[in-house]
Amino acid sequence: MSRLLQPVLAGVVTALVGFASSFAIVLAGLRAVGATEQQAASGLLALCVTMGLTAVWLGVRHRMPISIAWSTPGAALLVSTGTLPGGFRTAIGAFLVCALLIIVAGLFPILGRWIAAIPKSIAGAMLAGVLLSLCIAPVRALVDVPTLAGPAILTWLVLNRFARRWAVPAALAVAALAIAVTSPADGLAGIPLRPAVEFQAPDWNVPALVSLALPLFLVTMASQNVPGMAVLAGYGYRPPLRGILLGTGLASAVAAPFGGHAVNLAAITAALAASPDADPDPGRRWIASVTGGISMVVLGLSAGLATALVMLSPPVLIEAVAGLALLGAFAAAVATAVEEPSGREAAAVTFVVTASGITLLGVGAAFWGLLAGGLLLLLQPRRRTPTGPPADTRSQVPATR
Repeated sequence: MSRLLQPVLAGVVTALVGFASSFAIVLAGLRAVGATEQQAASGLLALCVTMGLTAVWLGVRHRMPISIAWSTPGAALLVSTGTLPGGFRTAIGAFLVCALLIIVAGLFPILGRWIAAIPKSIAGAMLAGVLLSLCIAPVRALVDVPTLAGPAILTWLVLNRFARRWAVPAALAVAALAIAVTSPADGLAGIPLRPAVEFQAPDWNVPALVSLALPLFLVTMASQNVPGMAVLAGYGYRPPLRGILLGTGLASAVAAPFGGHAVNLAAITAALAASPDADPDPGRRWIASVTGGISMVVLGLSAGLATALVMLSPPVLIEAVAGLALLGAFAAAVATAVEEPSGREAAAVTFVVTASGITLLGVGAAFWGLLAGGLLLLLQPRRRTPTGPPADTRSQVPATR
């Protein structure tokens, strides 16, 4: 029994950290593309249930700690995209197309190779541009609502030093406490707290598919599925990517009509279930991911309460907590964008265009940033490696890095 306790607790912690650190981002993203509070709560519940069941299925089937999550960068993309022509039903259509693309990537491996062929600098710059608006939210919140944001940010700073994995959940708890103290006694009156699902018939238009469906697919593949596989490989696990893409694609398709945007491999929290901390025996760590999946389904039942918390708080406060959760992802994206000197200009163009938030021809900034950076990269002259004898550098100043 004691041997079982360790992976079970690791699974519960994985689910708690994954949910508490980023559910605010998901709700903010769904509301940004036109969802009502009830529709956003339905989307959060649908994601939790489909994620949890997919994690249980894959973990039991492959006996590997395959953790499943929602696309956190994808939710940040929703925030930067904003309301689409046609409203939330158009966003639902884009979610379904993204799910279909994930399934196609599983059926035809060449599509996955094409995604992997996108230069890392361009992909990182696009992601950094998407995340920027949320990552500056803590600064804005500190100015706009200092009494609410200050304690949360201070909590994050302290725990980021001593208990990193709990920094964002603790900051969220402090923010929730501040909201509860400052809200009127009847603040929750009329807000449904019970879990409920709300079906939405999808709608489609070309601008929405180009500005949301395609970038959501690219961000989910490049920032979740590819790093998630890398994390598992780092701990000695090599599950079949085809089965994972088919499973998460089908889960995304099921969640989409109820408001869920994308289901994928966990990247940020994957190590919590796959590392030796979950169990010294690598053959038993799948118990942690399965327990995490079950715990995520249970946490989904609190979607109504989580949505009520967001409704009661100033929007900038919840965005600030979301920004704290995404700072690490933003830093990693920037580092990836500028890693190769030859691609820095193209990455800068991608970042600037994406972060601008422009909408052109009904298509959002993420697509135009990817297109602009890729075009500049193609137009740049190829640098040839010198073939002659090395120049005399005795009188030259050494280069610095």
